[in-house]
Amino acid sequence: MARRKKTSPLEDVLDLLAMLPWWACVVLAAVSYLSLHPLAAPIQASDIRGQGGAMVGAMMQKAVIHGLATAGQYIVPILCLAAAALSAWRRKQRHTLVSDVAQARNADVLDGMSWREFELLVGEAYRQRGYRVIEIGGAGPDGGVDLVLLKGSEKFFVQCKQWKAYKVGVTTVRELYGVMAAKGATGGFVVTSGRFTSDAKEFAQGRNIELIDGPGLFAMIQRARLAQGQSATSRNESANLAGISEALAQVAALEPAAAKETSQPECPRCGAAMALRTARQGANAGNGFWGCSTYPRCRGTRAAE
Repeated sequence: MARRKKTSPLEDVLDLLAMLPWWACVVLAAVSYLSLHPLAAPIQASDIRGQGGAMVGAMMQKAVIHGLATAGQYIVPILCLAAAALSAWRRKQRHTLVSDVAQARNADVLDGMSWREFELLVGEAYRQRGYRVIEIGGAGPDGGVDLVLLKGSEKFFVQCKQWKAYKVGVTTVRELYGVMAAKGATGGFVVTSGRFTSDAKEFAQGRNIELIDGPGLFAMIQRARLAQGQSATSRNESANLAGISEALAQVAALEPAAAKETSQPECPRCGAAMALRTARQGANAGNGFWGCSTYPRCRGTRAAE
C-alpha cells in the first residue's frame, strides 16, 4: 500500500481527534472553551500584590498563561469542531463505500480505491462484524498495523494492502506476526484487494493470522450487509406484529361493551327478541323503548336503558 505523505503536527492532531465520534469532538470543544475562558480573564494587580521579589516572576507566569488561554479558548474548540466535521464526513464515507461495494457485481470494485478508502472500507467491514475499530491513520510508521480491533478484552491487529499489481508476500505476514507477539495481540488479519503468495498462505497456517484477499473481503461485506438487512426486517416485522397485537387487544376490550349496547333483550312475555322503538303518543312520546318483534301478536314491552 502507498504510505502516507508527511503532514504537519496540526494535521496530525486533527486526524487523531477525528478518530473519535463526532459528538465526542463537539463535547471536547465545549469543555475546552469552558476550561480556558476563565484563564483568559485580564490580569488584575491584586492577583500579584504582596508577593515581594517574586512579583516579576509571577507577572511573567500569569502573562504566559493568559496569552495561551486567550488564543487557546478559540483555537482548541475550532480544532475540535473541525475534527467533528471530519469524523462525520468519514462516517458517511465509510457507509457509502460499504454500500457501493455491497451493490457491486464482483470484487473488481476494490481495485479503483485509494489506500485511504480501502482502510476505511476494511474498518467499516469489521465494525459490522461487531468489533470496535481504532484507525491508526496519521503520519509516520505504523509498525505493520493499520487498524486495531477490540472485542471484549481481546485485541486484534489488521494490516491493509491495497495492492493491485502484485501479490502480498510472506514478508508482510511475518511483519504483522512479529508486532502481534511484541504487543500481545490475540490475533491478526492481513487484508488485500489482490491475492496472497503461496509462501504467505503457508506461513499463516497454524498461526492466529487470517489472510483475506479481494474476493474474501467482498464476500464478507456482502454477508454483513445481508445480515443487517435481515436484522432490520426482523425488527420491522416484530414492530408490525406488536402493533397488530395491540390493535387486536383494543378491539377485544371494546367488544363486550359494544355487545352489551347492541344486544337485544328477550320479551318478558313470549321470550322472542325485542326491537328498539320510539313512543309516538302518550306521556312517554319521543322516548325509546323495547317492543316485542312479534307485535301485534305479542305486545310485550321493556324500558330502554
